[in-house]
Amino acid sequence: QMLVEGYDELALALACGARPVALYHCPALMRDLAQARLLTRAQQAGAELIEVGERVFEKIAYRDGPDGWLAVFPLLRRGLADLSLSARPLLLVAEAVEKPGNLGAMLRTADAAGVDALISCDPNTDLGNPNVVRSSKGALFSVPVAEAGSDETIAWLRQRGIAIVAAAPGADQDFDQIDLSGPIAIAVGAEKPGLSRRWLAQADLRVRIPMMGRVNSLNVATSAALLIYEVVKQRRARQAHRSA
Repeated sequence: QMLVEGYDELALALACGARPVALYHCPALMRDLAQARLLTRAQQAGAELIEVGERVFEKIAYRDGPDGWLAVFPLLRRGLADLSLSARPLLLVAEAVEKPGNLGAMLRTADAAGVDALISCDPNTDLGNPNVVRSSKGALFSVPVAEAGSDETIAWLRQRGIAIVAAAPGADQDFDQIDLSGPIAIAVGAEKPGLSRRWLAQADLRVRIPMMGRVNSLNVATSAALLIYEVVKQRRARQAHRSA
């Protein structure tokens, strides 16, 4: 099982069809009592409703300044076979990303940009980590996700004709100088070592983000956001050209 804390995160999870096992709520901590309507939605989704006092809730909450909402959900268990892709998919592959906050931030970007799915390869962070839920603002439930090994994922992408674009500081091409409008899987690696040799060797394209300062890399979630939105920009430009 996994915890989902916070009104916004819980509301999005319910809107996406997730079914909580139990919901702990504390009216004394709720900033807007109109939010209490969410209790009915949670109960209709099958949750046991458990009201607790302020001191109890502060003990069971995992974040500072809790807002009185904490739910228990079944842990997400999804593989590649569970993913449904569009005709021209855009995927984000996160290999061995360690920090829950980065994984959550990538999910939030993926939701905003309409990414088909995020695939966590050889994961070092559990998708059910409360900090993944928190930093994603609940997008863990709105973005299709899967966990798989790297070899399995590479073979799965090859079978579907999806090009692998690897983010690598040592690449020869800038990310905004190549065509990213086709079926694409953007691969990013762990915070310190980056992508493994396996992914770099299998990549159809290696791209870099220009660095004009003294640091030699960007945060992995920031890098993923830049690459994802370059794909969005190119696809929108191509669509506008066709419509003209």
